[in-house]
Amino acid sequence: MSNDEDPLLALRQAIKGKKTITYTQNGESCPNLLDATHLVVSPTCTLSKSAATRYRKPGIQAAAGPDDFFSVEAVYLAWLLQSAPGAEYMKQARENGLAVGFVSVTERKNVVEWLEGKVADQERIVPLVAETTTPPGTPPSTSKMLPTTPHRSSTTAATASPSKRRYVADTRDFEVVKKIKQNEVELRDRNSVLRGTKPNNFSNIRQVYSDKLKKLKEASRSGATATAAAPDAKALARKARNNYPIIMISSSPTALITMFNVKRFLQESTFEPSQDARTRATAEGNPRPEDMIPIYRKRTSIDSSGKEHETQARYFVVDSVEALGKFGPDAWDRVVCVMTTGQAWQFRPYKWNEPIQLFHHVKGIYVSWSNDPPNTKIKDWNVTELKIDPIRRHVDKSVVAHFWKTLDTWTTANKPWLMKA
Repeated sequence: MSNDEDPLLALRQAIKGKKTITYTQNGESCPNLLDATHLVVSPTCTLSKSAATRYRKPGIQAAAGPDDFFSVEAVYLAWLLQSAPGAEYMKQARENGLAVGFVSVTERKNVVEWLEGKVADQERIVPLVAETTTPPGTPPSTSKMLPTTPHRSSTTAATASPSKRRYVADTRDFEVVKKIKQNEVELRDRNSVLRGTKPNNFSNIRQVYSDKLKKLKEASRSGATATAAAPDAKALARKARNNYPIIMISSSPTALITMFNVKRFLQESTFEPSQDARTRATAEGNPRPEDMIPIYRKRTSIDSSGKEHETQARYFVVDSVEALGKFGPDAWDRVVCVMTTGQAWQFRPYKWNEPIQLFHHVKGIYVSWSNDPPNTKIKDWNVTELKIDPIRRHVDKSVVAHFWKTLDTWTTANKPWLMKA
C-alpha cells in the first residue's frame, strides 16, 4: 500500500496543508459529521469515516484486527475538537456517534501534534509495509499488521455501503435481562413524586364554578331588567332600605339587652345596665326609646386577589311584632336573629311561636350573666349562649365580636342575600 492510499497519511497531509475537509453521504454533500459517511480530504481522495487507521489504541500490544485501531472519524474528531475542554470533547464525541472508540483526552494532544506535523513519529502508529525494515522472507509480525478494513479512495467506491448483519438476541440473554428488569427499582425525583400515578381531573370543580358564574350572570341580568322596569327613584330607595336585616330582642323589663342599651352594646361594644341607660336617656329628654333602632357596624372582607375591603353594614333592632310590621309583609324573611331571656311567652305573637320551629328559621341567642347557672329550658331550643360579665367591661368587645361572627356565619349559610345589604 502506498502512502497516498493510506487514510491516516491522507488525513495528515490535508491537515498539514490546511485544506478544507468536507463531508458526504453516499456521494452527496452533507452539512455535518454525524450524518456523513465519508470525509473528502482532497478532490481525488475520499475517506470512509468508519475506516480503521494505523493508529493503535492504548493498552493493545499485538494489534490483530480493525477494532484495535482508531477509526478515521475518531482521529479527525481529536484534531477538530482539540481546543474543547475534556468534558465538552467527550460530550461532542458521543453526540457524533462515538459512544466508544474515541481518542481519550490524555491521548488527544499526541494525535493532534502528529497530524499537524509537529512530531515526526508516534510509537503507536503501525508502519506501512513499504516502511518496514524487516529482512525479506521474514513473516510479518502481528504487531505490525495493517487494519483489515478495506480502503476506497474513489468516489464511486464510496457510494457503496457495506451490508450490516442483523443482530439476533440470544434467548438465554433475553431471559436474564427480563429477570433483571423485573427486580429493577426505578429512581424517582421530586417531580415524578409530585406528579403521582393517577391523572388529576378537576373537570367537576370547573363545572361547579361554571354553573355558579352562570347563575350570577343571570341574576345580574334579571336585576338590571327589574331596575329598568321600575324608574321610580323613591320606590328604589324604599326597597333598598327594606332589605336591611332585622334583630329582635325581648321586651321583658328584666332582659339584659333592651331598647335602651342595645345600640351602645352592639355598635360600641360596651355593655351598660338597662336601668342606667334608661336614667341617662331620661336626663337627655328621651324617656321613651324608639321602636326601631338602626345599628351600624364595620364589616371587613377580602376579595380573590387578597385585598382587604371595609364596608359599613346596617341592621335594625325591634322588640315587638308591631314595630316589625312597619317593615312590610316580608319583614319576617329579613329577621336574622332573636335574642331571648329563656321565657317562652316572648314568642307567642311571633310568626313561629314554638321555640324549636322559630330557631329553625332564625338564629337564636340566649343572653345571660356569665355567673348564672345553666338554664334547662333552652337545652332543646338550638340557641347560642351569650354570656355578659357583670363587672369586667373590658371583655365586652370579645363578647360582641363573637356575637357578630356567629350571626354572619348563620346569615351567610341561610339568608345570604341579606349579607349584601
